Amino acid sequence: MTTVMVVDDHPMWREAVERDLAARGFEVVATAGDAGAAVRRAQAVRPDVVVMDLQLGAGSGVDATRDVVAALPTTRVLVLSASAEQADVLEAVKAGASGYLVKSASADELADAVTRTAAGDAVFSAGLAGLLLGEYRRLQAGPDDGAPRLTERETEVLKLVSRGLSAKAIAERLVLSHRTVENHVQNTLRKLQLHNRVELTRYAIEHGLADPGDA
Repeated sequence: MTTVMVVDDHPMWREAVERDLAARGFEVVATAGDAGAAVRRAQAVRPDVVVMDLQLGAGSGVDATRDVVAALPTTRVLVLSASAEQADVLEAVKAGASGYLVKSASADELADAVTRTAAGDAVFSAGLAGLLLGEYRRLQAGPDDGAPRLTERETEVLKLVSRGLSAKAIAERLVLSHRTVENHVQNTLRKLQLHNRVELTRYAIEHGLADPGDA
């Protein structure tokens, strides 16, 4: 069972998210209403996923995300925020968030995002991945000439990973077997000296390797 911690400064919203996740089979091991409590409780219960709001009144969800990820490398943070602003998404990803969901998402969409985040996927609300990649591409003068050389297919798979697609979805999109996709992912991880799909997504964003587009 995936263990989850819910962080939100609004008690009614926090309780609703806790209730929805519990009803869908997740074990909610803790909740918190501010950044300081979020970090302390996360360190105490070590959840698989922290569902993190960005606006926490006296504290910042970005700072809490950074501290949780630094203290608990195996815990993943999924931001759940009312904001869909580029700046907020960028800051959350730079702080170490594995994904970003807007609060207009349904309970089922949240549950799916938590499951995928726990599995190591980078998960974004529709459109946010494209905004994120587009912004970084504008910030880049051009592709990084010092980047390791990837094959055309590895680059194609990296683009889709960075948009939040699962290996199964990538296989269907490219008409490949699931095993072939996983081989491309592992080859790319090795070439880039990275460890998981979340790090691949950050790499793609930071190096402007992926075109913005709809997943």
